[in-house]
Amino acid sequence: MVSSEVALGATVVTLTVFAAIGVRYGRGATDAESFISARDSVGGYGMGATVLASSMGAWILFSPAEAGAAFGGIAAVAGYAAGSALALLAYVKLGPRIRELIPAGHSLTEYAYVRYGPVAYAYVLAVSVAYMFVFLAAEFTGIAGALSLIAGVPAWQTAALVGGFVLLYTAYGGLRASIVTDTVQTVVLLPLVAVGFVGAVVALGGPARLVRETAATNPDLLNPGFLPGLEFGVYVVVAVVGAELVNQAWWQRIYAAADERSLRRGFGLGAVLVVPLVLFAGLFGVVAAGIGALGEGEASIAFFVLLQQSFPDPVVLAVTLVAVLLVTSSADTLFNAIASLVTSDLPRVLEDPSGDRLTAAARGFTAVVAVAATFVGAQQYRVLAVFLTADLLAAATFGPLLAGLYTPRLSGGAMLGSSVAGLLVGLCLFPTARGTLGGLPGASALPAPSFLSAFLGAAVVSLGLAALATRVAPADYDLDRLSREIRTLDGSGAAGDDATPADDD
Repeated sequence: MVSSEVALGATVVTLTVFAAIGVRYGRGATDAESFISARDSVGGYGMGATVLASSMGAWILFSPAEAGAAFGGIAAVAGYAAGSALALLAYVKLGPRIRELIPAGHSLTEYAYVRYGPVAYAYVLAVSVAYMFVFLAAEFTGIAGALSLIAGVPAWQTAALVGGFVLLYTAYGGLRASIVTDTVQTVVLLPLVAVGFVGAVVALGGPARLVRETAATNPDLLNPGFLPGLEFGVYVVVAVVGAELVNQAWWQRIYAAADERSLRRGFGLGAVLVVPLVLFAGLFGVVAAGIGALGEGEASIAFFVLLQQSFPDPVVLAVTLVAVLLVTSSADTLFNAIASLVTSDLPRVLEDPSGDRLTAAARGFTAVVAVAATFVGAQQYRVLAVFLTADLLAAATFGPLLAGLYTPRLSGGAMLGSSVAGLLVGLCLFPTARGTLGGLPGASALPAPSFLSAFLGAAVVSLGLAALATRVAPADYDLDRLSREIRTLDGSGAAGDDATPADDD
């Protein structure tokens, strides 16, 4: 077992290097606008690098493995890969539409405010922040669990180290620092992750031996038609796509792209490359479960369990440092994304929204997010279970929210009502919520709970009611208001100070 002192020392050195890179190249973020948007500054391959690094985070090593080990084998893993790719592919079409309608925008919440009104805005803000914060806390939870397994490092120390170093360069350089470090991390991580996967398979006896042992002990894990795995694969597609479409990190990168071509290329590359990464990572969970290598509660760290059983300590430590970099690649993205949601909305509530005040606020909110995520990540909640809870919120919201980019007939009240109705349906069918609802009158008449029915119910009901509302009670919103009323933080790019939200009715 690696000593905790060595593990902590190596972690500090790794984090110091990338913090220095972030600080060095984040010097251009001298105002709030460049801090949260890095507008029109990233080419196609740079976009591909930042999209891939931000999307693959440490969850690549934890959540797909847990899906393969505990939720249905290769069918579950395939669904996870499909959902991850489809979420990014959606932005190949959605991104240009957002840039066309809102050329001076920054966030999905300012779009929600102007398009749907303040009540819907508050709801969308809560959903987006909840999802991103859970994502962030799950990243910290995963890496804390990995270092605890291989070196006995207390969870709070790992979470504090990662959170502190990422905060150092993200609070200084903003989105620019995040994108630069993402690019470096992609170049470093892709070959290391590939070598790590191949090396682990070889060390464990090769693919043929692993398939034989898994087939002998639990053949369902290798069955692409295994019903629980297929069900997981379906609902995780809905969960991941819905969640990523309310993820502010991607809205930021839509505006960071140099042009529409760069945007399409970047998200397209990310979608293609994320598929094999998720598949490989998930297969380690399948193998670990198939050969009986996992103890109670170890499904989410299956990759590291196999690693520890197959490699000498120095190699295990090296791969764990790769996981540390994966955490930083998504943590810096989410720190800045959550802070940017609040910062882009401050001009509406501050009497003097000067550039210095907005920049200071953005850095302050980044610090608050970092401290909160560090605390939650040290608590060691189950990674995938926490993800699914936040994903349900997004599954009920993304359809009505984004419909407003394409139709003027959906009102703010209809958007909010259909989203809340979808969420209520999803909660009634959500397994982890049934214990809370069980004591309510009529609860016994509810259908049997399942994640599949919960996610499909939330998404289908919300989108169906939104579509119905455009027929029964159509609004007449002028979509050109989005470009007139949403402007850059320095006051350029749109109309004057008198931006007003859409009516709520």
